[in-house]
Amino acid sequence: MTVSRPSAPMLAAIAAVPALLLAGFAWAGGWIGPARIGGGTIANALEYNAGKHDGYRRAHAKGVCVTGTFDASGGAATLSRAGVFVRGRYPVIGRFSTGGGNPFATDGRNVFHAMALQLTGPDGQVWRMAMDHTPIFPVATLDAFIALQRASRPDPATGKPDPALMKAYLAQHPETKVYQDYIAAAPLPDSFANGTYYSINAFRFIDRAGASHAVRWAFEPEAAFGALDKAKLADLPADYLFTDLGARLAKGPLRWRMTVTVAAPGDVTNDATAAWPAGRQKVGAGTLTLSAAEPEETGACRDITFDPTILPDGVALSDDPLLPARSAAYSSSFQRRALETPGPSAVGRVLAGKETR
Repeated sequence: MTVSRPSAPMLAAIAAVPALLLAGFAWAGGWIGPARIGGGTIANALEYNAGKHDGYRRAHAKGVCVTGTFDASGGAATLSRAGVFVRGRYPVIGRFSTGGGNPFATDGRNVFHAMALQLTGPDGQVWRMAMDHTPIFPVATLDAFIALQRASRPDPATGKPDPALMKAYLAQHPETKVYQDYIAAAPLPDSFANGTYYSINAFRFIDRAGASHAVRWAFEPEAAFGALDKAKLADLPADYLFTDLGARLAKGPLRWRMTVTVAAPGDVTNDATAAWPAGRQKVGAGTLTLSAAEPEETGACRDITFDPTILPDGVALSDDPLLPARSAAYSSSFQRRALETPGPSAVGRVLAGKETR
């Protein structure tokens, strides 16, 4: 019986497999290749800015879980083959939060409000979103985000950033000044229920023919808009927004319309600080209905990272560099808080009808 021996090229290929695997792990760990900023560095920057609060998310730390449904109208099915756009009703787990890394911060601040969602389609595929009530973001790159966290760290004596550090930062990042001017001038919603929430980043929808469409989306509220008096924010109860949300849900469900905006040729997709011009094609995708809120320590959203790179077939990432950075930061935040023990959240006490201060 003759036993064939592997050829020299075959032996070389077999020997190369472990080396390639080791190289892959080394690249992923940042040991070889160009220097990269990992999720731990981002989490460290967030902790530097807001302090370390064991057991809580490093960003959007103050929040509450919500549950409901998404009723797809079928209108977006021409842009994306994702099952969640086929006409029907699909379950939703979500979270409302305020900006910053302090889980006990007062609601009387001129900061963004956020809505995060997990939609589960008819095929079981999951889509996670993390949205703000502002249509633009203060930075376009990860380096700028970390620099902003360091420059905007509040001075314990004044509660405000060091003016010299912020001046130096803004001189290098005029896009952040544009964002600051926007949020200073724009009306601040007086409820989570009446804010419009934007995807911020661009994404790509893939249709059934395989064609790609650059898109952003927004959830527009059914509730009438009302604005907080920014001159009197300091007078608001510490948990005003969360108390209001609980009161509104006690009266009935809250609804938003999902509208998809399709980019025109030349619209930037890699810069979250740049809004697209008016007049772009808009497509109605369906209606979000939220019917209940729960404290995060016991709610369905507790162990969900609302990583915006977790997408169903038919939705894909754009070339925006913030998307993989956000994914890395959310993962690091989850790993840290999973090893920590949080106390009861301020929001949990609000929903239980107890005093928070």
